Amino acid sequence: MHVAYIHQHFSTQQGATGTRSYEMARRLIARGHRVTMICGVNDATARVFKVSGRVNEMTIDNIDVKCIAEPYSNKMGAARRIMAFLSFARTATALVADSRADLVFATSTPLTVGIPGRKGARRLGAPFVFEVRDLWPEIVIALKVLTNPIAVWYMRRMERITYHAARRIVALAPGIKDGIVRTGYPAERVAMIPNGCDLELFRPTDAPLDDPRFGRPGDFRLVFSGAHGLANGLDAVLDAAVELKKRGEQGIRFVFIGEGGQKQRLMERSRQEGLGDLVIWHGLLPKDQLSRLLPRMDVGMQILKNIPAFYYGTSPNKFFDYLSAGLPVLNNYPGWLAELIEHHRCGLAIPPDDPAAFADAVVWMRDHRAELRDMGRRARELGEREFARDTLAAQFVDFLESAAARA
Repeated sequence: MHVAYIHQHFSTQQGATGTRSYEMARRLIARGHRVTMICGVNDATARVFKVSGRVNEMTIDNIDVKCIAEPYSNKMGAARRIMAFLSFARTATALVADSRADLVFATSTPLTVGIPGRKGARRLGAPFVFEVRDLWPEIVIALKVLTNPIAVWYMRRMERITYHAARRIVALAPGIKDGIVRTGYPAERVAMIPNGCDLELFRPTDAPLDDPRFGRPGDFRLVFSGAHGLANGLDAVLDAAVELKKRGEQGIRFVFIGEGGQKQRLMERSRQEGLGDLVIWHGLLPKDQLSRLLPRMDVGMQILKNIPAFYYGTSPNKFFDYLSAGLPVLNNYPGWLAELIEHHRCGLAIPPDDPAAFADAVVWMRDHRAELRDMGRRARELGEREFARDTLAAQFVDFLESAAARA
């Protein structure tokens, strides 16, 4: 079958963001299907897509890519983001309608990709499958980004319309599936397929990290690789750094890799509070470069703002990269990932908004290297056993084939 695959933030391994759609598209093609990827361009994918006109066509690993020159950055204000989302949706709708696809698949965020998904599928007379990566608008409401009651009503209406237009839905986390079902959507038509581990790309290693950009040889390094936005709650790490500084702890480095709307403020806070000996900032890294760096760190940090909607409603790429790289994980909020970490003993889960507990966990990990190695080994084993990309991608392709067959 021919799949029109809509992902506004699509990237390959040469980009500096998640590659789920790239990997799923490759598996669809390996199964004998054709994929037309409709995407946009952003800070993390600028080096992947060279755009000139409004729609730029290219082939990447047998994926037919139609890249819409609609720039996006998470540094944009709310109004500018909405304009970018809607402009992308308008052009994507026309591209889907002209695609002659047998099935239309759209993956959020943003929720607005559901517009070209459902409208394009209706014009083609093809089934529509929707993938939910984050519960919009629940999360933006919880973050108080969306407060206008009319806007809230409109977004909730869009959410319900999008879900109920879909023949099938893919949810990336258990809480996401629960949220979909609460709208009245049939649970039996929802598949929970989380993000996965790229086990061939990320490989554990005992090789030391001797790059001076990331501190001195022998430093204990905890890495966060991801967006530096409001939702990520990275002040929690700086709060722990302040606590460690008060205690006079030495040789600990918090390494931040990425960009986002909060990064400049966080860097300024770090400077004002004299945290330079504890904190290192680095920009975006393409995933193929990140895969060589992460395994040489000591701990991966899974950090989010303390919002209940996040507890069971997110499936962060970075967490699965940490597992693949054989890194023990330090997690600072409750939920399904914290439960995984505790059950499989592949890191530490600490209570949110508790700098002292965060600092205690960092010191314990630094001072218990043998236990840390065992945690890292169990992290990799968990990734291989439950989150291997090939296994999850096979489930994904089966699910789409089933939706097309029933149509």
